[in-house]
Amino acid sequence: MSDPSGGGSAGGPAQVVLWRHGRTAWNADGRWQGHTDVPLDERGSEQVAAAAAVLAARGPVRVVSSDLSRASATAGALALAADLPVALDPRLREVYGGDWQGLRRAEIAAGWPELHAAWLAGDDVPPGGGERRTEAGARVLAAVEEHAAPLGDGEVLVVVGHGGALGAALLQLLGLPRTAAPVLTGLRNARWSTLLRGAPGAAPWRLLEHNAGAWSHA
Repeated sequence: MSDPSGGGSAGGPAQVVLWRHGRTAWNADGRWQGHTDVPLDERGSEQVAAAAAVLAARGPVRVVSSDLSRASATAGALALAADLPVALDPRLREVYGGDWQGLRRAEIAAGWPELHAAWLAGDDVPPGGGERRTEAGARVLAAVEEHAAPLGDGEVLVVVGHGGALGAALLQLLGLPRTAAPVLTGLRNARWSTLLRGAPGAAPWRLLEHNAGAWSHA
């Protein structure tokens, strides 16, 4: 299987890196962020600087990001390291959490015990009356496929987004059932998954690595 550090070499399959933003104060506090625009904290900025150095070595040809600042700042670190512009796409935003946004996990579990349990089990429910996993996954999937379409052999696209939405899209990109959501470990802050474009007649995308990062502990 291809070495993920060797992206950008002619002749190999195109790669898409799904990169989650660095840590925020709300991440550290266990709050649901959703579409709330929360910036990176100091630790998050350190995380993305380290990760950007690793990803820049793969020679990406394009960087696309959610327009929320925690993602766009993450993308900006890579853009600086790789001397690339950042294209913003609001379709890459996190799952909209409705009434859950801004609340801690314990508060959500206490206020919506059945809905919260269903969400954790991977059921396709609207968190806080917001957006279903399949809905978020579909919009992120559409964005990824659109931005990946022009990739040539060996070219690398980095897509910067959010844990819930990227995870939902990853299932759809790999053709996995929604029920696989609890099995696939969620992306940690500033970590990424790498997909390889499949050969003609095969599955469109193959998973090369998951939850990869520039350090052993987030």
